[in-house]
Amino acid sequence: MDMFGDLIFYIVLIAILLAILGSAVKILREYERGVVFTLGRFTGTKGPGLILLVPFVQQMVRVDLRMLVLDVPSQDVISRDNVSVSVNAVIYFRVIDPENATIEVENFMQATSELAQTTLRSVLGKHDLDEMLAERDKLNADIQEILDKQTDAWGIKVANVEIKHVDVNESMIRAIARQAEAERERRAKVINAEGEQQAAQKLVEAAEILSREPQAMQLRYLSSLNVIASEKSSTIVFPFPMELASLIPSLSKAKKEP
Repeated sequence: MDMFGDLIFYIVLIAILLAILGSAVKILREYERGVVFTLGRFTGTKGPGLILLVPFVQQMVRVDLRMLVLDVPSQDVISRDNVSVSVNAVIYFRVIDPENATIEVENFMQATSELAQTTLRSVLGKHDLDEMLAERDKLNADIQEILDKQTDAWGIKVANVEIKHVDVNESMIRAIARQAEAERERRAKVINAEGEQQAAQKLVEAAEILSREPQAMQLRYLSSLNVIASEKSSTIVFPFPMELASLIPSLSKAKKEP
């Protein structure tokens, strides 16, 4: 009976020693750091590798230093031009100061998520719908800068922000399509008018060059006749010198005078 009692005593003693050893020895991976508290007070950051703690006196909080990805839930935003849209984004950030990430904020993941949601609504609400659709890089940079400044006190570095989707209701999509079609028609008319203007300018320059030498105009007539003849047309064309056309008004005026 005494031997059985001694065996139980040794088993209990070994279990207590293993429990104490387990609470005293910690192993941290390369991407982990341990924030150590001694009797509730911060005493340092340790890791990676083997960490020895004083049982029941020191406690350690593990902090992951890897890049974290946070999916921001879809947010209802009213743009500056009073268009209601639904926007969601993704944020890439990492902990650079384990001490502040543990002491300054209770849950840095939740805090960053809530801050990202409010910042997303605030920044996008200052822009028009066209800017949301066409200038995403600028909006991403603005949101990233604001988040990075506000999370700096928490020991967090916001590396990148990407707006994933800007969802617009069906009626607004049709209005945008009509606007885009009208814009294309406007550009087509402007391009056509510019082409007519350039063509008229070139014709004026060509007329000035031909007017300097009458023989040049005659050569132009012959060139036009050559083009017409090559098309196997039955049309007969007689060149009419412009000098004769200018004489007709003067002749008619001379006949009217007594």
